Amino acid sequence: MNDADLGDNIEERIGQLEQSKAQRDKRFQNDDAHLDPSRWWFASSAFPMIAGTLGPVASAFSICALVRPWRQHFPPGTEILNATFVPDPQWLIIINAIQLAIAIISNAFLLLNMGRRVRFSLAQPITIVGWYLSAICLIALNATAAGPLVIEPVEDYIYSQAFYYGMFAAILYFVTASLMVVTVYGAYTRHYAKDFQLTAAQRTLMLQTILFLLYLLLGALVFSTIEGWTYLDAVYWADVTLFTVGFGDFAAVTPLGRAFLIPYALVGVISLGLVIGSIRSLVLERGRRRLDARMVEKKRRQRIRNMTRKGNDDILKPIRSNAESPSQDDSQLPSTELERREQEFNLMRKIQDQASVRRRWMAMSISFSSWLVLWLVGAKVFQECERPYQNWSYFEGFYFAFVTLTTIGYGDRTPVSNSGKAFFVFWSLLALPTMTVMISNAGDTVVKAVRDATLEVGNITILPGERGFRKDITSFFHRLTCGVLFSPDEDDDELPPGFFSNARRLHEGRSEDDETDETEAYASIPDRSRPRSPPAFHPNPKHPASPEQNTIRQRRPFSRIRDPSAPLPASRADYHFLLISEIAAVRQHARQKPPRRYSFAEWAWYLKLIGEDESSSATHRKARPHIHSKKKKRASKKKQHENSAVDDDDAECPDEDKWSWVGSQSPLMGSLEESEWILEKLTEKLRDELDVVRGEDWERKSTPEKERDLADEMTGRDEVKEDFQQ
Repeated sequence: MNDADLGDNIEERIGQLEQSKAQRDKRFQNDDAHLDPSRWWFASSAFPMIAGTLGPVASAFSICALVRPWRQHFPPGTEILNATFVPDPQWLIIINAIQLAIAIISNAFLLLNMGRRVRFSLAQPITIVGWYLSAICLIALNATAAGPLVIEPVEDYIYSQAFYYGMFAAILYFVTASLMVVTVYGAYTRHYAKDFQLTAAQRTLMLQTILFLLYLLLGALVFSTIEGWTYLDAVYWADVTLFTVGFGDFAAVTPLGRAFLIPYALVGVISLGLVIGSIRSLVLERGRRRLDARMVEKKRRQRIRNMTRKGNDDILKPIRSNAESPSQDDSQLPSTELERREQEFNLMRKIQDQASVRRRWMAMSISFSSWLVLWLVGAKVFQECERPYQNWSYFEGFYFAFVTLTTIGYGDRTPVSNSGKAFFVFWSLLALPTMTVMISNAGDTVVKAVRDATLEVGNITILPGERGFRKDITSFFHRLTCGVLFSPDEDDDELPPGFFSNARRLHEGRSEDDETDETEAYASIPDRSRPRSPPAFHPNPKHPASPEQNTIRQRRPFSRIRDPSAPLPASRADYHFLLISEIAAVRQHARQKPPRRYSFAEWAWYLKLIGEDESSSATHRKARPHIHSKKKKRASKKKQHENSAVDDDDAECPDEDKWSWVGSQSPLMGSLEESEWILEKLTEKLRDELDVVRGEDWERKSTPEKERDLADEMTGRDEVKEDFQQ
């Protein structure tokens, strides 16, 4: 073997290890969710999901527009249910069928692209062009039916439900195609990758929507045959049934229909519940992380600008070792870097709480406004649709819309017109996500406020809390007056003022169950993986303790207390065991609901485990309100280098490892939960430590052993490549 070639392979391997370590070592920065504008998150994730959900709805409406003629003969004095259909021209049916085929192909390419079966550059032009073509065809057909195809006398003819379904399908096709245009524009302008960043849950929602619509249409076909209804009337009945409104204007009267209704309604209601659960999970749990991170970033910038403008930014400046001690005027300022970092951490917590409260109430106001618009506009449309047939006033439409949205469904007011029935199906499908989001947001704001207020009143009346009556009454008036009266308790230092603040959740969440979970996490480590401590760790060298006693002793000083001032184990094996123990504990934290928020002492402890000392200002910096683009940052660096009058603390630090708790690179920023971030960093630290051990073992090996290991490694790589190619 060639020793020179072996040396090159060794150097290459070491270089690969260092490069992989540098790529994953982002130091203390969370992800970039807080730096990206929310509009591009909507364009990359929300818009494709909306398009993938509404696209099948539009195709379902296209099917409804194709199955029946678009005109009906309705002489005066006859019932609308007895109106006869007027056959459509053959060319109208052919064009309608062609646009439906184009729309289905467009939907298929979009779903294949989201499933990563077809590449982005091929699927998106087909999807967008296809939907626009379908929209144009339906608009042209609707305009033709309303113009050249009008039959005289006009008073004796009306448009069927199929005509209105075609109108609604055209609107949905145009909206979904426009949403995808925005998505493609963002991808080609490199705001995100040319690929959908959709999770499995988002794809599941789209598939659930498709299956629900298919179930509704097939059920309508079956019941129209059993009960003798027209197909589109059966679609209206199926929609009223599955949405549990139950007006009673259409009901199964045959024994077969009533028997078949029971399983059909059960499966349909369960399917609807799954769709509602998916909507709530996606919008209110996954989307809220991204929006929370962005709102925290905006609040952070605003707070730092205000502090800098008012000259109250001393807390943001690291205390260097050669800095002068605080003067008498600055007696309220921290005297050590550790105290300053704790105050900076508490400031970041207040920013997070204020941004979270603002985000919740903003989401509530937006969802309530959307629901209100849906209610009021829907009432007006229903009034106009039913006025020629039932002479509805706006109040009757208003009343009917409310009874429908709340699923009360008395049945004293129901639509009888073709336009009213078609619009009801379209409107109810829009009301489903709107109501779901509004009710969920109300649970985070209004319902929570009422619950907290009830608990506070109970604490000062008949159900006193654990803190005592005096603390409860002072805390009550402190929140009621938004912090004007009385001073907050120590337990509420990190909480924003206000009556409806999230009081005591952070500290009372540390229950005994949490302690039990962590103890079980440590106990879950097998005995054979627990290293024996060297003699230096034994209090009595003549009588060394057992491994179990060593394990218990190591847990107590290092893992259970989590004191950032405590020294780390001197033995590498003990340090590795400590990392594994903390990883097991943080895994338990990651399962908690709501997500766990760590105290400053816990954060300082975990940062110390990964190599960061909070008491040292070597890696600390003053926070900036805004991160500029790379071009602006290079220009700023050049200008600051040329201007020697710039203070070192205010100058932009070229070292990317320096960070601040209220800076854009803070681990509290981004969409990752705190336990997820800590778990990731602890795992990376353990991997790096084990890489060092492997490297030392590698150096101790002889040349033949190294050659054999390299040969095995290359063979393994070749096998992986072959499996990947297959």
